[in-house]
Amino acid sequence: MPITQSAKKALRQNKRRRIKNLNQKRGFQSAIKEFKRMVAEKKMDEAKKQLSLVYKKLDKAAKTGVIKENKADRLKSRLSQRINTSKRAVS
Repeated sequence: MPITQSAKKALRQNKRRRIKNLNQKRGFQSAIKEFKRMVAEKKMDEAKKQLSLVYKKLDKAAKTGVIKENKADRLKSRLSQRINTSKRAVS
């Protein structure tokens, strides 16, 4: 347990930040999961709308340091590839 006042404050801050980071991480993970489900069900119009929401959540997570910029870019790239390959398979 922390002894000094500054250590106690740091512990309180870390707890709040951890909760906020986990919520943000769960948010983009659930958005990705929803997007993948829509692509699997061949709901391309809804999937396109969901993709923009996923992009927004990933960019925000990268901006606030929950994930790194390159990871966000990599995930966005793979998700856009997924929708493009699904479109070709449907056509």
